[in-house]
Amino acid sequence: MDPSNQPQSAWNSSEKSGMLQPTPPPPEYHDNPAGYPPSFPSQPVPQGPYAQGPYPGQSVVAVQRTVFVTAAPQANPVPDYLCYSIFTMLCCCLPLGFAALVYSWSARDANISGQQALAEKNSKMARILNHVAVAIGLVVTVFVIVYQVFFKNNNY
Repeated sequence: MDPSNQPQSAWNSSEKSGMLQPTPPPPEYHDNPAGYPPSFPSQPVPQGPYAQGPYPGQSVVAVQRTVFVTAAPQANPVPDYLCYSIFTMLCCCLPLGFAALVYSWSARDANISGQQALAEKNSKMARILNHVAVAIGLVVTVFVIVYQVFFKNNNY
């Protein structure tokens, strides 16, 4: 870096020598930081882990611990029929299989969050929809086979 290209105010060699000077010592420690009045030994000080200030008439505040409540997964979860729903959606009846899949996901979420009644209700609905979808798929498959065998092959 060439000092001749710099403006005169941007570089000053006398400023650098000031950086090597020792810094002043830090201020002394005070018992009353931020200007709080000092405590007096004649005033009673409340005892205990949560006692507040030493002034008379000042209430003592007890801090309570925070309690977190979380729902735990069930010990005996309700079956969610998720695989059955995927099978019926792909192989039997797409609309009913998709509805059963939604109920299966809801039953699984209710199992995880610990909601037994909701899990049972969604599981039962998923099972009913899956059974209906399989029945519809079987009936349609039988009709297609009968049609192919009896009505398509009668070309004599």
